[in-house]
Amino acid sequence: MQITITGKQLHLGDNMQSYAEKNLDAIVDKYFDTAVNGSVIFSKDGDAIKAEVSVHPATGALLKGTAKGADAYVAFDQACERIARQLRKYKNRLAEHKNEKFEMVDLSVIDNEEEKDDVPVGDAPVIIAEMQTELPVCSVSGAVMHMDLADLPALMFRNSTHGGLNMVYRRADGNIGWIDPKNKG
Repeated sequence: MQITITGKQLHLGDNMQSYAEKNLDAIVDKYFDTAVNGSVIFSKDGDAIKAEVSVHPATGALLKGTAKGADAYVAFDQACERIARQLRKYKNRLAEHKNEKFEMVDLSVIDNEEEKDDVPVGDAPVIIAEMQTELPVCSVSGAVMHMDLADLPALMFRNSTHGGLNMVYRRADGNIGWIDPKNKG
């Protein structure tokens, strides 16, 4: 697995880099034979050190763990504990959901002249278009699993029960919301 280790406004010694690479590789190898890649970013956060660890254990999956500690080793170890829990959950869920499929869907934003006139220029948020993304074909519980493992606020998916587009999202109260539009033909 290819691992990138960086420090933002922070110098990392060779010992810390080798420690992070060795331990992250060992954690990922425990659950997956061949992982795509991983990254570790250390940064200052006030008096603490923040460690952000992200791992791609398989194509289409991104697991993230973040922790703060008094030093880089403590922060890294805590972030890796979170990654290990997510990897264990992900591996168990993959065993349960082997029949899931993915399809490519174009989610590009199309400029519409009528919409441009309605939005005040100074207050308009920036729209970032994702050109193509993989939509999982799965059950609602499978979509919630994908959303949790990728640490996303929302996930659109194709429901394996009826084939329609659905969406799950994390509500402000911490619960999961599910949108299942009724298509009238």
